Amino acid sequence: MARNYLRLGEILIRDGLITEDQLNSALAMQSEKGGRLGEILIEQGFISEQSMIAALGKQLSIPYVSLGTGHLKPAIDQSLEELIVKEYAFKYCVLPLARNLNSLTCAISDPFDLILLDNLRKMTGCEINPVIATKADINEAIEQFYSKADLLKAAVRESYQIEKSFSASSREMEEAEEGLSLDKLIEKAEEAPVVKLVDLIIGQAIEERASDIHIEPFKDRIILRYRIDGKLFEIPPPAKHLHLPILSRIKILSNLNIAEKRLPQGGAFFVKIKDSTIDIRVSTMPTIYGEKLVMRILDKESISLDLATIGFDDKQLKQIRKGIKSPYGLIFLTGPTGSGKTTTLYSSLNEMKSSAKNIMTVEDPVEYRIEGINQVQIKPEIGLTFAEALKTFLRQDPDVMLVGEVRDLETAQICVRSALTGHLVLSTLHTNDAPTAVTRLIDIGIEPYLLLPSLIMIIAQRLVRVLCPHCKEAYEPTVEKLGDIKIDADLIYRAKGCEKCNNIGYKGRTSIAEILTMNDELFEAFMRKASVRKISEIAVKYDMGTLYQSGIKKVAEGITSLEEVMSVALGSTASD
Repeated sequence: MARNYLRLGEILIRDGLITEDQLNSALAMQSEKGGRLGEILIEQGFISEQSMIAALGKQLSIPYVSLGTGHLKPAIDQSLEELIVKEYAFKYCVLPLARNLNSLTCAISDPFDLILLDNLRKMTGCEINPVIATKADINEAIEQFYSKADLLKAAVRESYQIEKSFSASSREMEEAEEGLSLDKLIEKAEEAPVVKLVDLIIGQAIEERASDIHIEPFKDRIILRYRIDGKLFEIPPPAKHLHLPILSRIKILSNLNIAEKRLPQGGAFFVKIKDSTIDIRVSTMPTIYGEKLVMRILDKESISLDLATIGFDDKQLKQIRKGIKSPYGLIFLTGPTGSGKTTTLYSSLNEMKSSAKNIMTVEDPVEYRIEGINQVQIKPEIGLTFAEALKTFLRQDPDVMLVGEVRDLETAQICVRSALTGHLVLSTLHTNDAPTAVTRLIDIGIEPYLLLPSLIMIIAQRLVRVLCPHCKEAYEPTVEKLGDIKIDADLIYRAKGCEKCNNIGYKGRTSIAEILTMNDELFEAFMRKASVRKISEIAVKYDMGTLYQSGIKKVAEGITSLEEVMSVALGSTASD
């Protein structure tokens, strides 16, 4: 029977990597001394290890990966370092990359080592899906992966090993509510294991692009979670007895009262990584098992304050830019916490700022500092509220005012009056969609005849996860799956998961939005207190695309998945 595959030498000659004379010389040496052809070609300097491994991949139909392309990054949150320990990985030059059910993808340098593959299968209890890479790339990737994982894992393991020495004093501190020893708290918070753990927890969160770190106490354990692209992922936590020392360490960094455990507290500190300064906002909340702590990570340098990069389509971008060029009026952004409202506001200010405009903001807190803009942090404890700051703003000759959030009637009234007296005012509300924002303002006591003439537009916004461009897969949705959904594309994409996205299938987020701009028919509908559904119908008639429609458009463009849009936007607004 004729061969239906090419020999390694034939592949190398076909691809122009070696000459026929070099192949014959290597074959003669192999016949005389034995050994593998590939190794002989490398030893003789006829070919590089990288080219040889790539050719082996072609011969055996095994994917070739390299460190330079980022494909040798193991998935997080899968405890891969426990499946294959560091010593074994280094000894046999193997790196676990991702686990999917009973299948484990591993990078290896020698695909002919069947004993290794069999041992991996027995050791992990998984079927092995091999990819091929050079020894140098695998060893470097092993060093990177296990050093990071080892640091936090080792610190976590150490926290359990030293439990006896900590537990008695920790219990004493937790039980002695009336006579809490600040000296003991500070002493435990500043011990090396605690300082190291806190540094590693924050460092890994920044490395994994997390936006929040949650440290949550329960009866017998702590839960440690990172929020990445809007989703929470659980990380192996330290021992329960270190909960109080860890919180005390973070409180010390944040200038909070370490003795106060009965009331919520908020603070901040910053960390430096290489040349970057990253702000950490800290919030504590007492629960039945102790204080829960959340750290919000604000990496200012990773945020692009550019309207064009937020995710608005061309039509929406044109509407927003027209609105922020208005000399006066009200612009509201609405959506839940974490929907990107603040980024859109700051990007709008960044686009508006000039030496010819006096722009002032009042915020809680001031999240990003922008050169050339006057920013005020409210301090309710001394009487500096949103309303008080706005009253003073009007005596500061402003052109543009930004109000972090409209929380009460007085603040809303000042915003409306400022817009009516020749100022451009931008602010946020917490409502599900654009039409509801107007009815909310009327419900809290703003007179429609004052609000509606000053209103320019309302932008409702959400964030959806972006499909990983390296592994997203196209498919043709069935009629049953689509139902009444209309998508202007034959193929759409879904999440798969790879090393580059930590086997999640998504990497990064983008916005979907609906923009309501005022017109005469909407004005009349609001004045006669029409229902939100009726107002939505009128707005859609005047070409307001809903959040749902905005999401479906991004599905058709291959940016996100149908499942993601359905989970984020369905029910926010009326669909088509």
